[in-house]
Amino acid sequence: MTSLLQRIRIQNFKAFREFALAPEGRHILVYGPNGSGKSSLYWALYTFLQSARKPTRSVSKYFDPADPQNLLNIHEDSAAKAGEIALTLVENGTSSEKTYRISHTLHETKQEPVILKGDLASDFVTYRFFFGFSHFRNSETFDVWPLFEKEILPFCVSTSGVSPLDMWLRIRSGQPNPTASRGVGGAKAYESFKKRTDEFASILPGIVDSISVEAQKFYATHFSKDDAATVTLKLGVTTLPSFEGTNHDNCRFIPPVVEFGVKIAGKTIARPQSFLNEAKLTQFALSVRFAASIVNLHESDLKLLVLDDLLVSLDMSNRMQVVDILLSDTFSSYQKVILTHELGFFREVRRKLGASHPDWCFLCLRGKSDGNIEAKNEKTSIQKAEDYLCGHNLEEAALCLRKAAEDTARRFLDRDGAVEPSKEFKGLQENLRAARNKILAELPVDLYRRVLKQTPALHLSLLVASTDDDIASNAMLDPITKGQLRCQRKRLRQLISAEHKERLRQVDLIDEIIACTERVLNPLMHAGDPPLYEAEVANALDLVRSLENTLT
Repeated sequence: MTSLLQRIRIQNFKAFREFALAPEGRHILVYGPNGSGKSSLYWALYTFLQSARKPTRSVSKYFDPADPQNLLNIHEDSAAKAGEIALTLVENGTSSEKTYRISHTLHETKQEPVILKGDLASDFVTYRFFFGFSHFRNSETFDVWPLFEKEILPFCVSTSGVSPLDMWLRIRSGQPNPTASRGVGGAKAYESFKKRTDEFASILPGIVDSISVEAQKFYATHFSKDDAATVTLKLGVTTLPSFEGTNHDNCRFIPPVVEFGVKIAGKTIARPQSFLNEAKLTQFALSVRFAASIVNLHESDLKLLVLDDLLVSLDMSNRMQVVDILLSDTFSSYQKVILTHELGFFREVRRKLGASHPDWCFLCLRGKSDGNIEAKNEKTSIQKAEDYLCGHNLEEAALCLRKAAEDTARRFLDRDGAVEPSKEFKGLQENLRAARNKILAELPVDLYRRVLKQTPALHLSLLVASTDDDIASNAMLDPITKGQLRCQRKRLRQLISAEHKERLRQVDLIDEIIACTERVLNPLMHAGDPPLYEAEVANALDLVRSLENTLT
């Protein structure tokens, strides 16, 4: 049974004083300008899941006003309103719900199986990974271990089931004897520290190599088509973590080094950060990061994929390519939370998905940390047009309908990758005619013009025999041929009675919308021209709504 995120409630945590949203098991696309709490939502979900395997004191400190590491809202009175994060999960296909809370006094996630497994199976990706991946000076070694440690290691599990992060945290300080024990106790401390270091050194190359192999596959599949020459990328441990020594004076700890390398047409690129542009480095970073997600896939009832502005260095067409990857079967097992501060990207993703998609909720964060931040449903152009029409603001309603018609036509044309958001802008009529031509191209045009268009809809089913008795009684046909003919006739009935009827309806709708663009949906017509009438705007609303429903 799959557990889905039903509701989120956050109180007195980072930017939030009192915040709630209810995805109700759906994926979430969130737009939030800077300062509206977008990253606070990311960290609330991250902190919540991570709390499952942390001791209570490591969780409560985030909500303790006296602790310097607290993450409470600086504008809130913590005495009056305690900090808390609460997530409600629902079993998919049922109404069975359970709420888990963490706060200064509550640790309801501790070793809780669904949250513990969900923490290992979920993935959190932020723009910092991609910034850090390319933020090297020309003189520096391309050592990604600091990124690996923070952004990938927390989600890794070795084949033995031991947490590599826990293994690393036990040796990260490089201090084998922090209590300065002497004699036998000191000797055991040094011996134990070396053993733990060797254990971590033994599993790290396998983890890195598996991610490297998957990163090459991922890059070749998703990003290599425009390369002029073969690109090979490699992630490898070039320095193993090691420890030697038996006392304070002769001990030495060496942290790991994980280097990233690239070959183009078989030639090694010594300094990728200097030779390659930011977009290409981002593609490499995406390949490495998503490869880590694929390698570390775990079975879990709860699986979140939370993304915070991860595509800021890519242009829009490349971003939408990545969105296609996120929407593919590769990540189909995750409940996705996509956060962005760019309204254009938010709208483009919503356009691609369809604003009425039943599996997604589209939200905008409004407010500031010193007041209240709310998650508002972002209305579609059609919904805005309805509001303007109800308020008798006909010109604004018409403009919203024009935008809705453009978006619908573009999304229909974009089904096969025909439209890219970065390409030259095309007007409404051009997009509608392109959609009309696409529909007609998918019809047998002669059949449409000579037969279907001339036959009333009620009579379409009479064009093909209603039974297959003539085929069954034909002694000249063998059984295999009879079966094939029955299948083809069934397909022909469906084409004539259903599919062609729907295609004809689509063409008629487009023709009607094109006809009303000159007056109702023309943004240049309204100022100083004869006024619009409510009935004609209402009619345009019905047409555009029908077009969206049938095309998308």
